[in-house]
Amino acid sequence: MNRRKFIKNASASATFAGIGGSILNACDPGARKHITILHTNDMHSHIDAFSEGHASFPGLGGLSRRAGLIRHIRKENAHTLLLDAGDIFQGTPYFNFYGGELEFKLMSMLHYDAVTIGNHDFDNGVDGLLAQLPHAKFDFIIGNYDFGNTVLDGFTTPYKTYFKDGIKIGVYGLGIQLQGLVTPKLYKETQYLDPYEIATDLEQKLKEEEQCHLIVCLSHLGYSYPNENRADDLTLAKKTRHTDLIIGGHTHTFLERPTIVTNALDREVLVNQVGCFGINLGRVDFYFDTDSKKGEGISIKI
Repeated sequence: MNRRKFIKNASASATFAGIGGSILNACDPGARKHITILHTNDMHSHIDAFSEGHASFPGLGGLSRRAGLIRHIRKENAHTLLLDAGDIFQGTPYFNFYGGELEFKLMSMLHYDAVTIGNHDFDNGVDGLLAQLPHAKFDFIIGNYDFGNTVLDGFTTPYKTYFKDGIKIGVYGLGIQLQGLVTPKLYKETQYLDPYEIATDLEQKLKEEEQCHLIVCLSHLGYSYPNENRADDLTLAKKTRHTDLIIGGHTHTFLERPTIVTNALDREVLVNQVGCFGINLGRVDFYFDTDSKKGEGISIKI
């Protein structure tokens, strides 16, 4: 399917996602607004904290600790989005026994707003993923997987918009090439579309048609492949024009602070990723005044 036609068809329901939110012209022109983006990636079914004797992550992580930290940050700033960049499934017996039900239920209790889909989220096939969707009270955002000929058709959206304190935030998602990573019988007729082309189309739509003030990409492409001809976040950032933040996954890359990349319009893009297994919680704060925005980010160990 032509990518532009695919985006137009798949995103029809997303066009009205912002209805019911506040509008920017209601803002005090001199007011400084503060939006917080919290994010995780590659949690791989890690629910419990690591043991105190663990060689790499002694006593770290744990979903209950993350819940407390998120609750604290939301008290500081109610205008907060919570996002995940994929590979929620696979890695502990929780997934083997419950197939993703526990992960989705707990993430829903933490009030995640949206996630994208990683390659390991297909480990029980498209049918297994579909079976767990009723337990997820958050959006599945993926722009470059065409599920039109699978059971997942209609259960994801290429992008979604959110309102926080009068700021309209557009979020779009990108997934990695599944061929070679996932057994074809698991992803079935899912079609992979070029992530750079999809990103260009979606960010333009979010900027010009949706008139978003902040544009975020949830990416499961991977941070960087300097010696390989594979799509990655650093190259994506250079090719974009309107994206402000790329939240990455797949390569389990830990960044204490986001990498700053200059995009196609010579503007700064933040690229962040916080390792794996729920050890860290990413936080990026954007500050808006009348005509500009500035982003600052850190990673918080749990």
